[in-house]
Amino acid sequence: MKVQAFAKINWTLRVTGKRADGFHDLETIFQTISLHDTLTFTGADQLSMTCDDPSIPTDETNLVMRAARAANAQPVAIHLEKRIPHGGGLGGGSSDAAATLTALGAPRADLALALGSDVPFFLVGGTAYATGRGEVLTPLRNRSGLPLLLLFPEDRVMTPEAFRSLKKFTPAVGIERLRDFDPLRDRELLINDFEEPVFEKLPELRALKSRLYEAGAKWAGMTGSGSTIVGAFADARERDAARARFSGVRAESAATV
Repeated sequence: MKVQAFAKINWTLRVTGKRADGFHDLETIFQTISLHDTLTFTGADQLSMTCDDPSIPTDETNLVMRAARAANAQPVAIHLEKRIPHGGGLGGGSSDAAATLTALGAPRADLALALGSDVPFFLVGGTAYATGRGEVLTPLRNRSGLPLLLLFPEDRVMTPEAFRSLKKFTPAVGIERLRDFDPLRDRELLINDFEEPVFEKLPELRALKSRLYEAGAKWAGMTGSGSTIVGAFADARERDAARARFSGVRAESAATV
């Protein structure tokens, strides 16, 4: 069995407070995009995992292996073809875990949340307003087909470090204001609380965001806790023209799905 595990971006991401359990309360809009990893599952005598990226661990620390254990299914050999950068704020590990739960017949929200705060979203995908740790989900209308340009700096931002760098919390906007958001119009509404502290440490990321606007993006921002910078464009022609303007940084075309 071969399945695709799609990346996500955050159209907006506010950290609204610290919880008693040590996690943070969030308000965000998740969006799956066409960039994806591919997982292949083959029947085997015992559970094992391989990956075409040697930097990715394939032991029990990998969320794919933990998801396979949680699914309690027949043993399989899992091979992961990795295209979603690690530490890029695109949810690759969480998406791989959700794809594994689904492929092995256990697409349960409780198992997903035990693996990670945004794993439940990847069980449903699309566009969703999320609160709590990111697991309280309200599906929003379909926004598929929007052209995106993804910029992958060499710098990586680890999520725990990003949370430690936050200097303040932001009040939630509320679903009524965000339900009908237009990423090509509502630039001022779609903010990411992690940008300020991350850009302070890595000013080259701020420069990439500015360059996306200069190249014609209608909206640009950092996704998750970084470091991927995303631009949304009115049409694919403008997106492709913008891509030609970026050298020295990995740039990839994508679309919302």
